[in-house]
Amino acid sequence: MSSPVVELPEAQLRPLLAAYDASVRTRRLHTLVVLACIVAAMALASVSAEVSPARLIENIGRFPSYIIRLFQLESGRPAWTDLAEWFWGLPRWLRLLGETLLMAYVGTLLGAVGAFGLSFLAAANVGPSRWLRFAVRRVCELCRTVPLLVFALLFVIAFGLGPMAGVLAVVIHTLGALVKQFAEVVENIDMKPVEGVSSTGAPWHVAMRYGALPQVMSNFVSYTLLRFEINVRESAVMGFVGAGGIGQDLIEAIRKFYYTDVSAILLLILVTVAIIDTLTSRVRHQLIGREERR
Repeated sequence: MSSPVVELPEAQLRPLLAAYDASVRTRRLHTLVVLACIVAAMALASVSAEVSPARLIENIGRFPSYIIRLFQLESGRPAWTDLAEWFWGLPRWLRLLGETLLMAYVGTLLGAVGAFGLSFLAAANVGPSRWLRFAVRRVCELCRTVPLLVFALLFVIAFGLGPMAGVLAVVIHTLGALVKQFAEVVENIDMKPVEGVSSTGAPWHVAMRYGALPQVMSNFVSYTLLRFEINVRESAVMGFVGAGGIGQDLIEAIRKFYYTDVSAILLLILVTVAIIDTLTSRVRHQLIGREERR
């Protein structure tokens, strides 16, 4: 049974409506002030970055024309009409693409192994020392703050051209990113199993092995697979600084205006990343579903 609608007298209703209108006007004013601040900040940032709307409008037509040119052969015909000419360098590109995948795989694996051990030291609920936790977190912040290409360039200078520099860059960046994610997973575990193992007199590492690890392992694997997806994309461009992989041929094709080579290499990278994303996503969803069923 619905309750009857209560109608207030005009004398009581008028102040309430006035207060409501004043509140709406205040919110609208605040919204306009925030929008004005955002617009002003964007304008100042554009001036500082030397962004010219007039130049953007003047040259905007070059971008679609460049994209169209990527899919045209030297004869002017569409690239897909002659796959042999379009993918003339396929054996070399596949070899470099395999090198890129190996760089991402090795770097992710080594970074994940290091993050596995450091994450328990960085977690607030199980870390054995406050100062050790502080030191681990700060070092890992440095590892993930510096861009991957910067690490790759530094290692190229130190160790020379080649995939070794790329692998080391991926290891460091992966370590910094995964320690944070792994530590957050550890901080959300149920502490009762850990306390139960510790109450038997077991040392810290045994408590982590039997009390914490069973609760976090599936999430660790899921985050590692996600990081592998990211590292494959990152490794594809590390060749720009000489760190090996398919990126070295891609940047050469861009600089020399080998248009169809650029589109062919980009297409290979796109297909490879899509396949890896699909496979790893399925594995991650299975792991997450298994963890939820528990």
